Amino acid sequence: MSSKNVRADSLSLLLFTLRSGKLMAINLLKVSEIIPCPALTRLPESHPHVKGVATLRGAALSVIDLSRAIGERPLVDPDGGCLIVTDVSRSKQGLHVQAVSKIVHCLTTDIRPPPYGAGSKSFITGVTQVDGVLVQVLDIEKVIHAIAPAQIVVEPNALTAEEVELLAAARILVVDDSQVALQQSLITLRNLGLDCHTARSAKEAIDVLLELQGSPAQINVVVSDIEMSEMDGYAFTRTLRETPDFNDLYVLLHTSLDSAMNSEKAQAAGANAVLTKFSSPELTKCLITAARAVQASHH
Repeated sequence: MSSKNVRADSLSLLLFTLRSGKLMAINLLKVSEIIPCPALTRLPESHPHVKGVATLRGAALSVIDLSRAIGERPLVDPDGGCLIVTDVSRSKQGLHVQAVSKIVHCLTTDIRPPPYGAGSKSFITGVTQVDGVLVQVLDIEKVIHAIAPAQIVVEPNALTAEEVELLAAARILVVDDSQVALQQSLITLRNLGLDCHTARSAKEAIDVLLELQGSPAQINVVVSDIEMSEMDGYAFTRTLRETPDFNDLYVLLHTSLDSAMNSEKAQAAGANAVLTKFSSPELTKCLITAARAVQASHH
């Protein structure tokens, strides 16, 4: 199937259940396979939410007790169920779930932000309806980050004086609906001595852009997540490209999914560059390229 037929604003969800039987979902692009729960080796030093390690085709796979990680009751059969193997943020994990139910296709616009509230809601990035039933979409990055925080390597910034000067002229807006991902980007930017604006959705980002337009703080570089609910990064980029005030903004799309298809779709939507999360040195390189492009367009 050529990526041309894939509408940028549609996505596929894998539905699954834990003990309560309530339907939950994970973005299918983040899933590499589904397997029966294999034998696990327990590691004494591991995080309490990690059940153990499985061996998958000769490689070790950490298995997360998803019920425990999001504060739900444990599965009835702790050795049964199956593993959803995810491929996120440059590593594979197994999520132990009761059962996988089916795959559904929906539009990003059908996924609403979760109602505000405590508890396992904090691991939900959105909610949608499937056949009249409410489905909660799991914030898988947040689950993984809570167990194994991504190591943000603060490298001494070996920036040249020219790069420092270039970056100083960049006025950046970071857009991401995951608080964790937003923090990671902000830490990198602060290490570079950069201040920036942030938004948690494309809509909020457009408000920030409009508010700063024409002021000395006018944004010239946008770093946006792709996988956001309501309006994803592709749709957001297309909107910017169709708006006279914003059509020459430098747009860097940031994705937790590693795939060539994303790069194609990002280019088709009009993005300047696309980067897989999360690598501080690569983000730094991309920002220097962005700053250089912004400077060139002003001369």
